[in-house]
Amino acid sequence: MLNQTNRLLFLILLISAPLFQQKWLVSGSPVLERSLKRPDPLHHFKDYNGGFDVRNKHYIASTAFTGVHGYALAGVWLLCGLVFSIFMIVKCLSGGSTSLPCLDHYSLHILFLLLFLTSLAIVASSFALATSNRTLRRTEKLKVTVLGVGEDALGIIGRVMKTTKQMQYLLLPYNPQICTNLNSITQDLRSNSRVIRRFVYSSRQAFNKATHTLYIAHVVVLTINLVTLVAALVLLLLHWRPGFIIIIICFWILTSLCWFLTGFDFFLHTFADDACFAFEDFEQNPRNSSLGSMLPCINESFSEKLLAEIGYTIHNFIVELNSNMSILYRLLGVSEENEEIMGVIKICDPFSPAPNFSYIPQNCPHDAIRIGDASKILARFTCHKVDKTEECKKEGKFLPEGSYNMAHAYSRSIQDLLDIYPDLESLSRCTIVKNKVSEIVEHQCRPIRTSTTLLWLSMIILSSIMVFLVLTWVIEAFLCLKQNPVYLFQHSRI
Repeated sequence: MLNQTNRLLFLILLISAPLFQQKWLVSGSPVLERSLKRPDPLHHFKDYNGGFDVRNKHYIASTAFTGVHGYALAGVWLLCGLVFSIFMIVKCLSGGSTSLPCLDHYSLHILFLLLFLTSLAIVASSFALATSNRTLRRTEKLKVTVLGVGEDALGIIGRVMKTTKQMQYLLLPYNPQICTNLNSITQDLRSNSRVIRRFVYSSRQAFNKATHTLYIAHVVVLTINLVTLVAALVLLLLHWRPGFIIIIICFWILTSLCWFLTGFDFFLHTFADDACFAFEDFEQNPRNSSLGSMLPCINESFSEKLLAEIGYTIHNFIVELNSNMSILYRLLGVSEENEEIMGVIKICDPFSPAPNFSYIPQNCPHDAIRIGDASKILARFTCHKVDKTEECKKEGKFLPEGSYNMAHAYSRSIQDLLDIYPDLESLSRCTIVKNKVSEIVEHQCRPIRTSTTLLWLSMIILSSIMVFLVLTWVIEAFLCLKQNPVYLFQHSRI
């Protein structure tokens, strides 16, 4: 029976090893349910026809290119500003011209228009700033959920490593070969743990850098825009014309930045929508999802076969152990009289019969004991070396200490395997990932889609308002320029 136990442990460790040796990113190309056709600037603007894959630079480039309208408007607006600046400089140096139409009778209308547009811009900037902050909070929550997959996996691996080390300590005196296999598995676990830890660390760093950079860019641009708007409002009410040119230049640059952020916000909105669609697709069909190749799951058919093999092996061993307890007693040196004194010990079998071999520990009979507790019963009948043989016989302690230690080591090791079985089941069936994905789809996708959409729309509105505001300031500057080419640089009232 002890040789049977050796074979059992070796078989379990042998079939468990591939679980730990699997790469955390499933190999093979997934079946893509949604092909994204977008111009890829890294491939001569040919369409990118792949799926969602943050590891693919072509996907990132094609998705970032979706915000090209914002980038283009920012460039065109900046170029127009440069042309306008050259025109203003030439106009001032040439002493002006009287060819401009007289706009004096529009001055009061322009004043009210400037006040109205400035107020709108202040409201839009404040709303965009609040939306940016809300988007950051929701992306931070998403980051915690996604990275939690790796952290949970690290926790499970840590528990399994602790168990394998304990098994090594118990079995080393009796079976060095199994200890060698355990040590190899422990090294694989440690290696995978380092890979996952590096992945979590680098992903967190990259995620923080991307989201915080975008958030800081919004905060800086929108805060400066708010300050400039308030300053412009004050200058307008004070009729301080020398500040008109400075205000126009600042507004022109800020408007270009707002258009650029609008393009980037549309890229963020598109990326969030792609990610949520990929999560939804993975939840419905993990095997054929484009996200399946990026998540720490192993092949489902392999995992089911692995779990069934472990359950089959342990179930058959415990069934055989329960049906041959008298054989075990004789191997341990227990006589038939002492066997009657001990009674028949029933070991709990936590696995259902064939063909499923499901792990159901609560289905054990009330009179059954865990296999790890068998040594506690044997301890009552163990004669330790410090005790005298005659005294042991009188007290009914007939089991040699060496046999007890060996039985304890093997029973405790098998119990350790049963204790980590739920962890093995969670890893192999990808329970952690599936639960996290379900949480993201149910509770986080809709809010983050809403936030990114509102951020993009608020930046469009703000950028458009800023365009009309700058043009209105330009009209006011033309009024001043018509009166006197150098009048803009004099401190006087309209």
